[in-house]
Amino acid sequence: MVAATTTTMPPEQNHDTSDDQLQNQQRRSEIYTYEAPWHIYAMNWSVRKDKKYRLAIASLLEQYPNRVEIVQLDDTNGEIRPDPNLSFEHPYPPTKLIFIPDKECQKPDLLATSSDFLRIWRIGNEDDVSNDGSGSGSGRVEMKSLLNNNRNSEFCGPVTSFDWNEGDPRRIGTSSIDTTCTIWDIERETVDTQLIAHDKEVYDIAWGGVGVFASVSADGSVRVFDLRDKEHSTIIYESSEPDTPLVRLGWNKQDPRYMATIIMDSAKVVVLDIRFPTLPVVELQRHQASVNAIAWAPHSSCHICTAGDDSQALIWDLSSMGQPVEGGLDPILAYTAGAEIEQLQWSSSQPDWVAIAFASKLQILRV
Repeated sequence: MVAATTTTMPPEQNHDTSDDQLQNQQRRSEIYTYEAPWHIYAMNWSVRKDKKYRLAIASLLEQYPNRVEIVQLDDTNGEIRPDPNLSFEHPYPPTKLIFIPDKECQKPDLLATSSDFLRIWRIGNEDDVSNDGSGSGSGRVEMKSLLNNNRNSEFCGPVTSFDWNEGDPRRIGTSSIDTTCTIWDIERETVDTQLIAHDKEVYDIAWGGVGVFASVSADGSVRVFDLRDKEHSTIIYESSEPDTPLVRLGWNKQDPRYMATIIMDSAKVVVLDIRFPTLPVVELQRHQASVNAIAWAPHSSCHICTAGDDSQALIWDLSSMGQPVEGGLDPILAYTAGAEIEQLQWSSSQPDWVAIAFASKLQILRV
C-alpha cells in the first residue's frame, strides 16, 4: 500500500528491463508477487519467528484433487519461491488454511485446512529425525489428523471456515453448512463441544478469547458464544434486510470489543461494538463492488484492511469510530491490484506486511 491507488505492479509492466533492474524495482516498491500455477483462494501467513515471510496458498479448482503450496519470500533478492517438497494434494479446494499460532516455535510445525473435513498437516523439516532414528527426516508434509464428527454417515456438511485459538492452541473451532459450530481438541482428536449455532448455514467463525467465539450465518446474524454457558448465545447484529447472509467475520484481537462483518454481495463492511448490540458503530462504504475479505491490524486496535471485487485493498483508521464523520469515513491507504481480490491476510509476526490473492497471483505489500 506504498502508493495510493497504484495499478498493477510496475515490474510486471516493464518486460524489457533487465533482471537486476526488475529486482531493484521490486525492492524499492516493496510489493512482491508470486504467480501460482492455478487460481488461489485460501491463504495464510506463518507466525513462527524462525519462518519469516512464509505463507501457505491453496488452489481453487473445480475438481476433487486440489493443491496446497508453501512459499517463502527471499528478502535478499525479492523472489517468492515455492518449496516443491512442501507442496501437497488436497481433497477439494480448501475453504481456509491456518498455521499453528506458535510464534515461539514450542510445538510441531502444523498447518490446518478445511474442506469436507478439518485436517491437520505436519510440515516436516530436513533436520527432523526419521522413524528409524536416523537424522534424515523428510522435509515433506504429512497428514497428522482427519477430524470427522459424523462417522456414522458417508455424507458430511462441508466446513465453511475455522479459527485456531491463540490462547489455547489445542482448540480449533469450525463452522459448517449444517448450522453447527464444532470445537475440537486437536491433541486428543476429539470434539469438545458441538452447538447448533444458527438457523441456517454458518459461514465463518472467530475466537475472541480462550472460551469465547462468534459466528456469522446465512440467517443474517452475528452470534457470540461463551463455552461456560453453552445453552445461550448473544445476537450482536442482524442484517437489516431479511435473509441477507453474513459471510465473513473478523474479531479485533487488540480490542475485543470490536468485530467486523461482511454482508453477501455488498460493498460495505459493518463494524460492531459488542457492548452495543444491533447498531453498527461504523459502516465502511468506499468499495465499488462486493467486499470479500477483512483483516484487523495485528498490532493496532484501530486499523482494519478490507478487499474486494473492485480490485482494491483499503486500510482504514477507525480511531474516530463512534463520532459522526460527514460523508462517511475514507480509507487512509489504497492499493489497486490486477483483478478482484479474493483473499487478504495481515501478518501477525511482521505487522508491516499484508498479503493479498487475486486470480493466480499472491502479492505481499508493505504497509
